[in-house]
Amino acid sequence: MGEAGPHDSILVLAFGGPERPEDVRPFLDHVLEGKPIPKERYEEVVRHYEEVGGGSPLNRLTLEQAAALRDLLAREGPPLPVYVGMRHWDPFIADTLATMSRAGMRRAVGLVLAAHRCDASWDAYLRPVDEARKRLGPEAPAVDYVAPWSDHPLFIEALRDRTSDAIETVPAARRPDARLVFTAHSIPIAMAERSGYASSLKRTATLLAGRLEPRPWSLAFTSRSGRPSDPWLEPDIGDALRALKGEGARDVVVSPIGFVSDHVEVLYDLDIAARRAADDLGIGFFRAPTAGDHPSFTRMLAALVREVVARA
Repeated sequence: MGEAGPHDSILVLAFGGPERPEDVRPFLDHVLEGKPIPKERYEEVVRHYEEVGGGSPLNRLTLEQAAALRDLLAREGPPLPVYVGMRHWDPFIADTLATMSRAGMRRAVGLVLAAHRCDASWDAYLRPVDEARKRLGPEAPAVDYVAPWSDHPLFIEALRDRTSDAIETVPAARRPDARLVFTAHSIPIAMAERSGYASSLKRTATLLAGRLEPRPWSLAFTSRSGRPSDPWLEPDIGDALRALKGEGARDVVVSPIGFVSDHVEVLYDLDIAARRAADDLGIGFFRAPTAGDHPSFTRMLAALVREVVARA
């Protein structure tokens, strides 16, 4: 826990994304600062953004999630202001904390919008918060973070509804045989083992599958980067689709349980690249929405905030 005193605010933390075509390269430069990324890989990601319309909806969707949380708490309590800080785009985490400090905020509930924790999805958010607080000094708000929520019943409920809706879009005659594929961002195996990321994903997938009509399911990964020689979580979604084709699958329902909002790794890696691979294989491809603005997801965020406030 942080400093003494009641919680007076909420800090929602997300990755951030470029909003316009002219934002893409500055955004990538910020994300990749200090990382030796080959030029061809950089340009490949630029093309991904071009193919999804020149930007990402992540910032808008995160602000909408924050507004939904604020409105729910205004009705049901505690009525706290909600601030949003992004790792890699405006409003940056440091700027948001400075705004909170000027507004007199002294103790915030921290919400990282990543269900499955690892160095990249958890520690990488806490570090800029800590650095910004040090720069602000004694006037910086303390931040108390919510408990892990990858297996929270309301999160699973939101994913169940999203996945069920996608299953319903499969032609009725083929629906009973459609295969489920749950997806998430791939990370290095060493990081996954150190953090419990892979086991957390498997638990989410198992709980979700248990809330759906029984059918075969598997877990696959997207967005692999880094050196080809380094072991990362597998299988890649393309390899998973080819394996399912070999098993006789005619349709797949893909549910991106590793992300809570649409962004380029959903809109390109799944909706374009994976769909293209499925089309080439002759497999029907049906993608479930992310948790996003589902009411159960908003209720979960509010419940997590209340748990922290009650512990103070």
